[in-house]
Parts: sequence; structure tokens; C-alpha cells
Amino acid sequence: MKELEERILKEGKHLGGGILKVDSFLNHQVDTLLMTKCGSELARFFAPFKPEKVLTAEISGIAPALMTAAELGIPVIYARKQKPITMANDVYFTSAPSHTKGLEISLMVSRDFLKKGEKILIVDDFLATGETIMALARIVFAAEAVLVGIGAVIEKTFERGRELLSPLGVPVFSLARIKAMYNQHIEMDSQ
Repeated sequence: MKELEERILKEGKHLGGGILKVDSFLNHQVDTLLMTKCGSELARFFAPFKPEKVLTAEISGIAPALMTAAELGIPVIYARKQKPITMANDVYFTSAPSHTKGLEISLMVSRDFLKKGEKILIVDDFLATGETIMALARIVFAAEAVLVGIGAVIEKTFERGRELLSPLGVPVFSLARIKAMYNQHIEMDSQ
């Protein structure tokens, strides 16, 4: 997606260690017009798979997941990282290493919102190592739901997350792909 790639090149900052800072439009301040376009593109790609719900991880995945779900006219569920007192104890639970936080994060979804046989599309802000998305897939499988696809706004191909996800056997689609980051340089991967 050309507009997204231009924003990454203009505003993205490589912080070292494979970390890309894009908080001016995605991870802190959200450019709603850009996220609407991202959601439309993801929805267009995945509509033929007839997802019934979109699943993401809080917090940075919520904006693109919400816009995708809105375009598809379906609900969005976000896996919580901390259990609020309003959430029943009956949850699907897993954990994953967080590259940006440098620790293991918990992910949980109430069993009330993820049902056996439902077609689930996972959408997240980044596809990097694939660990968070794989954790979300484990939640889908624990619920005996059907994973129909994985969408990401930005993919860092050099971290090889797509390879980790390939055994899932579902389409993986990203809107912008980065093949290298070094010093302050970001190199896009043509799709």
C-alpha cells in the first residue's frame, strides 16, 4: 500500500534491535484516515474467506483490526494482556514473548466471545517474529474456531515471522513489507 509505505519512510524511526517506531500514525497517535484505508485493503483481501470475527491483541492491533472488522461488518475481539475484574475466570489463555517489551506477555479472551466453528481472521499491527500472532492462533484453536487468515499492517520480512506461521496453512497478507533496517535507513520490500 503506497501511502502506508510513504508514511513509514517519512515518519518511521529505526530504534535498533529491529524495533520500528511508527507511533505518529499507528502505535500511539492513530491516523484514522490511514487506518480506514488499511482496514479497507485488509477487508477486500479477506472478504472471500468469509470471516465472522476479527481477533487481535491489545493495544496496537486494535485500530487496524477495528477498521477491518467495520469494513467487513463483523465484530472485533481483542485479547487482553491483563485480566480486568469484569472478565470471568473462564478464558482462553496463552503467552508470547514481546520483542518491544522484552518480556513474556499474557493474552486472554473470554470464552463468551469466541465459539467453536466460528471463522476467525487475525489482524495485527506488525508481523515480525510471528510469536504474538501464533499465540492468537493458539487461542483460536483452543476455542475450536476456524482460522481463515492473518493480516498485518506492517511486516518485517527479515524477522521471518511468515515462516513461523506457514504451517497454519492460511493466507497471510501484509500491507507494507520491510526487508531491512539499519542505522536510520528503512528499506521496503516490493510486494
